[in-house]
Amino acid sequence: MRFAMITTFYPPFNFGGDGMGILRLSQALVRRGHHVTVIHDGDAYVSLAGKEPAATAANDGVEIVTLRSELGMLSNLLTQQTGTPVIHGARIRQVLDAGNFDVTVFNNISLVGGPGILQYGRGATVFMAHEHWLVCPSHVLWRHGRELCTGRECLTCVLSYKRPPQLWRYTGYLERELHHVDRFVAMSEFSRAKHKEFGFPREMSVVPYFLPDTDEAPLPAADASPHDRPYFLFVGRLEKIKGLDDVIPVFERLEGADLLIAGDGEYTKTLRAIAGDNPRVTFLGRVTPADLSRYYRHAEALVVPSVCYETFGIIIIEAFRQGTPVIARRIGPFPELLDRAGAGDLFDTPEALSTVLQQYLDQPDRRARLGDAAVRAFNEYWSESAVLPQFMRVVEEAQTAHNARV
Repeated sequence: MRFAMITTFYPPFNFGGDGMGILRLSQALVRRGHHVTVIHDGDAYVSLAGKEPAATAANDGVEIVTLRSELGMLSNLLTQQTGTPVIHGARIRQVLDAGNFDVTVFNNISLVGGPGILQYGRGATVFMAHEHWLVCPSHVLWRHGRELCTGRECLTCVLSYKRPPQLWRYTGYLERELHHVDRFVAMSEFSRAKHKEFGFPREMSVVPYFLPDTDEAPLPAADASPHDRPYFLFVGRLEKIKGLDDVIPVFERLEGADLLIAGDGEYTKTLRAIAGDNPRVTFLGRVTPADLSRYYRHAEALVVPSVCYETFGIIIIEAFRQGTPVIARRIGPFPELLDRAGAGDLFDTPEALSTVLQQYLDQPDRRARLGDAAVRAFNEYWSESAVLPQFMRVVEEAQTAHNARV
């Protein structure tokens, strides 16, 4: 079949897990003989990152259409404010009309087209909710930049983020455009329930993220550790919502292991100040995928302390694939993933986290036992072979719905 993927961000014009998820899905479809064209907005990444991406696109058989405009950020602002692809609409239609696509998959469309782009789909249409954008102007249900959202205060919340309000959100425009979409997909049961709680009117299937079957398999534990002491690992962008504020101080008291922090971001300076001169906290900065696999393999556990409602947790299944258990905050989709895997522990407070960390150090067999469960669960639930058939079933349902609709 011929697939069109429409998204704001796509590697290397990409910040987080949503772009990588779209990349992996596109590559998996190509490996199975399908054609995939990705349409993404290069200006959005450059405007937010302040620079062009350092890497180049992968040579993987995926056709990539990168939208650029001399207007740069103004193009994205027009889309954000009007909810339509003002500058790139004609180009997007041209690509879709020429491509004769069987399926159009909408992903993160916030800056590439807004709700107005949903009517551009050709063939069956699927919307994948990588974020909570359908029910939240700030995408993350993190109210006023300081607390979990438990009820709508959207106008004042958006202003607290120093973003211009999207007046179309108060007109019913989004709801009217949803009828162009044949099937909606959430990345976890938690995210599906959260969409429903915040009033999303359409049914959603759940298709989780996956890692490619072609990725490097876990190596024997005998390969050399990248660190000379036992350690727990954090992986992710360094932002306040990632929850490291109350994790770093725990390692002032935990003497038997270090905390290694892989990643970078706007909150790095604050976190370094919290760590001070504690020798048991190490900032690794950005780590290459190959090196990151080694850090996963030799960690006592991956610590996932996010304080906001994420839609999934790709780093969790990355750790599981390497046979590494996970210690996660009891929030969002994390209990769902850890309960299904039986390969980790949950915590609510810094004191509870400290207790769990010490248990890993005091019970050496705990890490091995949970690590074995992690690999089994990954292969069963989050490998490409396990997840891609679920996606294709949604595509079949979308095609049936599309045929009935037209």
